[in-house]
Amino acid sequence: AWGRLYRADGLQRLDADDLATFARLGIRTVVDLRTEREVERHGAFPVAAHPLDWHHVSIVDATWGEMETPTYDDVADFLVWAYRVMLEESAARFARAFTLLAGAGVQPAVYHCAAGKDRTGILTALVLSSLGVPDEWIAADYALTEEAMARKVAWARVHLPELAARFDRVPRAFVAADPRAMTVILDDLRRDHGGAEGYLRAHGVGDEAMTAMRGALVSPSSSR
Repeated sequence: AWGRLYRADGLQRLDADDLATFARLGIRTVVDLRTEREVERHGAFPVAAHPLDWHHVSIVDATWGEMETPTYDDVADFLVWAYRVMLEESAARFARAFTLLAGAGVQPAVYHCAAGKDRTGILTALVLSSLGVPDEWIAADYALTEEAMARKVAWARVHLPELAARFDRVPRAFVAADPRAMTVILDDLRRDHGGAEGYLRAHGVGDEAMTAMRGALVSPSSSR
């Protein structure tokens, strides 16, 4: 079903025109997946300008730029490493975010991190895969993020040069969205947990949340 869940990057940068567009979407809930430090440093969604329910579910305690990370020649190898760590160490947090998004009266909702790529990308994969969306569609959806990242960098060069400078400094893998990595991660979930639904259930998502998410997002036409 369309218009129920959205993923995004940093919503703290929305201006008046953006908020007008946002209002037309009818969004009731924002789930912020960034760290405490990111929220404190960069701010949060402007609830005062657009009242709604705002929830903070920090998926990780530190971002890649704040920790030592391995170096790989292939960006997909780096992303596989990073996403495996995230899924292992943050399983309960992903389960909490999923359960929150499945709650009564929560949708339409948007969840976001800083880039709209990694934390949101994995949560999106968990949602879609648990509902039976084919792996190739999930990987293709994730790959679209690379185009969004290019637009974000172009916007930053005009409106927020310090952000653009940060993008220039980070390793290329930090801004990549290689669909090969997502394919590996989905294979991991199937091998280790029987799939995304098994992973979510193993870490706290109950029948009620799973049924509610399916009821909200799976339209009758999707069974064709």
